[in-house]
Amino acid sequence: MTFKPSIWFPIAAVLSAVNVAAVWFAAQPAEPWHATGHAALAVAFGLWAQRLRRRPSESEFQARLAALEALEAVQALEIESGDLKKALGAAQERLDRAERRLERQPAAGGADPAR
Repeated sequence: MTFKPSIWFPIAAVLSAVNVAAVWFAAQPAEPWHATGHAALAVAFGLWAQRLRRRPSESEFQARLAALEALEAVQALEIESGDLKKALGAAQERLDRAERRLERQPAAGGADPAR
């Protein structure tokens, strides 16, 4: 069973309101500790209700998770493209070296390029 804030928020709000009313009833017969206990419960339930109201729903959580996964995928693609750029640079260097060797070969061999 999953915890559903949409169900628990009204429960916490009602419990807070009931305890606020109970403070008045407990204070009438001059029972300060009893009234203080109800006041503390009213504050606790009120804070809990606020926390439940601010908690993101499951769909918001799933949207955030999907955005995080997309961000991780983009970062992985950036790393991979960096690796591909390095490999391309190395291949271009090897190609340039091979072209320079080929340019020097006919001059070093003394062969007639016209033939």
